[in-house]
Amino acid sequence: MSLDFIKMERNITMSVFLNRIVAALGLLLMASAVDAIAFTGETLAREATVSLTHARGIAIKVCPGKILDEELEHEIGGSGLRYSFVIQQRKVKREVGMDAKTGELLENHLEGPHVD
Repeated sequence: MSLDFIKMERNITMSVFLNRIVAALGLLLMASAVDAIAFTGETLAREATVSLTHARGIAIKVCPGKILDEELEHEIGGSGLRYSFVIQQRKVKREVGMDAKTGELLENHLEGPHVD
């Protein structure tokens, strides 16, 4: 075998490997997008002092589980601007709310039949 043929074969093998890596990453990104949570309240985000990412971190620390729903809304209590998260913990769902301007925890309870 010539050296040129070996180099060409190695380049083809590397190209196939890279294509598979790119395809796998694409599938991973698509799968994570399907599992993404719809965020309600995007238009209010500029009023919040606490970022959504930071609020998520606080909510998960207070109530470990999977966030099923999240929103930013004007609601009575605290500064009047609140992040609300519905978090699945095993077989129960909890609602965690925090002030979007101070980060203060405003609620942490089992989710009831009157979901906002």
